[in-house]
Parts: sequence; structure tokens; C-alpha cells
Amino acid sequence: MAETCRSTTIEPLDIERPGALEAYLRSTGRVEPADELRSRPLAGGVSNRAVLVTRSAGKDWVIKQALPKLRVAVDWFSDPSRIEREAAGMRWLAELAPPATIPRLVFEDRQQHLLAMEAVPEPHENWKVVLLSGRVDRERVREFATLLATIHREAYRRRDEMAPRFADRSFFESLRLEPYYGFAAVQEPAAAAFLGALSDRTRHIADTLVHGDYSPKNILLSEGRMVLLDHEVVHWGDPAFDVGFSMTHLLSKAHHLAHCRRAFGEAAQHYWHQYGEALGQVTWRKDLEPRAVRHTLGCLLARVAGRSPLEYLGDEQRHRQRDVALALMRNPPSTVDELIDRFLTQL
Repeated sequence: MAETCRSTTIEPLDIERPGALEAYLRSTGRVEPADELRSRPLAGGVSNRAVLVTRSAGKDWVIKQALPKLRVAVDWFSDPSRIEREAAGMRWLAELAPPATIPRLVFEDRQQHLLAMEAVPEPHENWKVVLLSGRVDRERVREFATLLATIHREAYRRRDEMAPRFADRSFFESLRLEPYYGFAAVQEPAAAAFLGALSDRTRHIADTLVHGDYSPKNILLSEGRMVLLDHEVVHWGDPAFDVGFSMTHLLSKAHHLAHCRRAFGEAAQHYWHQYGEALGQVTWRKDLEPRAVRHTLGCLLARVAGRSPLEYLGDEQRHRQRDVALALMRNPPSTVDELIDRFLTQL
């Protein structure tokens, strides 16, 4: 007798739909029947749905679900299976980073493209919000630099086991190189050669684990420490990208908050020097600085001309940052300190 084939299609879940997430958690046995649940969508992300789940029978969770189309003004797509990369990143980063700086992964569901992590306890503050309020704390900047350097240094030390696991760069391509450098090159043809060369070189560098989204918006300040979030772009590649990506946020805030420009400029210098001190001597450090300069310039332009412009910069500020970045690309600084000085001077 012929066997009847039944579909194994999984009903897609939208964790932001009222009642859907609780029904999923109960039907899959993720929570106990007596566990009372409350959920609240979290704002701010463009690539994922995120919901805070408050539980009566244990620690609160944050559930993240990857979106195939990102929530930005232009079309931007990325395979939602990247949630698997984030889960892997969380497991490994918990071993590499300083204690209590990476939330604990609770579970992942690859079919529904979601994961659950322990929520960072209240009260906490988002470091981006803190910086945009003009509060620039030198000790926080040092901690931010040390956290990144520790990840880069410790991953390199374990390169034999880690490099093969994170060799795939498809999510870095779809979430960073194309939407940042590729898209900006189309919008600003004068930068096309610079950005094309930068992308090509980046694709051929494989030094250590790269976070890919190392930004103040992904840092929560809780119980006197920094907690790092959002690891879906983690890959084995060029650490200078992390430096340039994060440096761009400090310099763009210096641009946005003119009355705090000096403080942000000093913070950017402190960040670079503390990163180098915490990194120590690794074989790839010798040519890291010129690459960090170029990635900073690339990201400064991309955050005003790419698929994900910084929302706090007004139109006039975006045009000004574009003009300064383009001018610096024509004659790139040789050091990070020179870059910081020239960028702020030309604003």
C-alpha cells in the first residue's frame, strides 16, 4: 500500500501578535502550566521582533525573532536563519568576554527563527540613550574598549577551534557590506572606488572573531557593568571593522551634540588607546590602525548614505557628515588620532 505523505509545514509564528507567543511557549513546553506570563514588545530593533516575557516562575526572558525584511525605509533583506548564528555567537561569546557581559541563552527554535535569552534585570539604561543625553563617562568608554579587545584577543587565542565555526560571512555581506558600503557607493559615486577597495580587502582578512554590530545601542548598563546584545553578524574576519563601526558612533554623536564635541572627541581617542592597551600583542595588530581608519570613514559615510542612516542626525547634519567623510577619503589620515582631529575640525 502506498504511504500517504503529510505536510510537516510549521505554522509561522509572529511573537508580537497578542497571545501568540504565550500559546507557543505553553504548547512547546517551554514554560510550566502554572507559570503566569506577561509579554511586552520591545522597540528599537530593525532586523528582529523582540518581546520581553515576564514570568512568575523564574527569570524574565527576551524572545527575539529574525525578520526576512528589515524595518527600514528602503528594501533590505536577510535570511532569518541568521538567528542560528546569533545563538552560536552567544554561546561562544559567553566564554570569551568578561564575566556577566553576555546574556545567557535559554533556548533556540530554528524553525520559527527565534531564540530566548535571560533578560537583563531592571533597572538598566541603554548606553546610546545615555550618550545622546550628553553623559560621556570616561570609565564607560574604557569598559567599552576593553570588552571589544577582550573578545578579539581571546577569540584569536582559540582560533583553531573558532575560525572554522564562524567562517561563513553571508550575514556580514547581507547586513553590513552590501547595505553599508555597497549601497553608499551607489548613492555617492565619488566614494565608490574607496568603498569597493575597502570591501574587497575586508573579504580577504580573517584575523579573529568580529562582532559586526558593536554599537552603544547594543550595550545595556546594569548593576555597574556593560552587557552586550545582538550577535547575529558575528563572523571570523577583520577586527578593524568593529573598531571603525563603533568609532563612528562616538564621532557621529560628537557631530550631533556640538556642545559636547570636545568630550566625545576625547572619548574617541580614549577608546582607541584603551582598546590597543587591552588587546596586547597579536600578530595582526601591525596593520590594524590604517584599516580601522578606513572602516571608520566608510561607516561615517554609510550611516548617512547607506540603508540604515542614523536617525538622530538631521538632514543638514547628514549632508555635512557626508561632505567631511568624502573629503577625508580623498586623503585618508594615517592614524586614528589624526582621523578624529581632522573629522571634528572639518565639521
